[in-house]
Amino acid sequence: MATQAKVTSIDTLESFRASLILFLSKAHCSLDEVSDEVRRTRNWIQNDRRVHWEGEVRRRKRVLDQAEQELFSARMSVLRKTTTLQQAVVRKAKAALEEAEGKLRNVKNWNRSFDSSTEPLVKGMEGFRHFLDQTMPKAIAYLVRAQKTLESYAATPAPAAAPPPSSENGGGE
Repeated sequence: MATQAKVTSIDTLESFRASLILFLSKAHCSLDEVSDEVRRTRNWIQNDRRVHWEGEVRRRKRVLDQAEQELFSARMSVLRKTTTLQQAVVRKAKAALEEAEGKLRNVKNWNRSFDSSTEPLVKGMEGFRHFLDQTMPKAIAYLVRAQKTLESYAATPAPAAAPPPSSENGGGE
């Protein structure tokens, strides 16, 4: 069994500790960005997209109403050939309204399911944040203590080697 440890590079611990601190900083920034993105997405779905498609539904209903009124007016007039154009405009307006209503339904569905879909991931992210905030500073402190211990150990002189037992004494008694 060796009586002396062989410490070759205490600087490696310092380098690792610095890399760990850099990782913590980057990880915190990344977690903050992800949290912000989740909030922005929730806001986008709940407010921006909902308001946009509600407005589109209203606007497209007005366009459909106008097209239907023009079709009705054309049918009441003596010019029967012009109703084909108005019928096409009405069909196009109905399709546009149905598209907007479908998009609004999708946004409302996303709004209902957003939190339940993201909650498990956000909880995992918060668990990781807790690990970074609670456990990693302890690990960094441990590395500092280990480095100081090894530095003080490396600074102590090696003990003088004891002479091996001589065989002149009669062999081992």
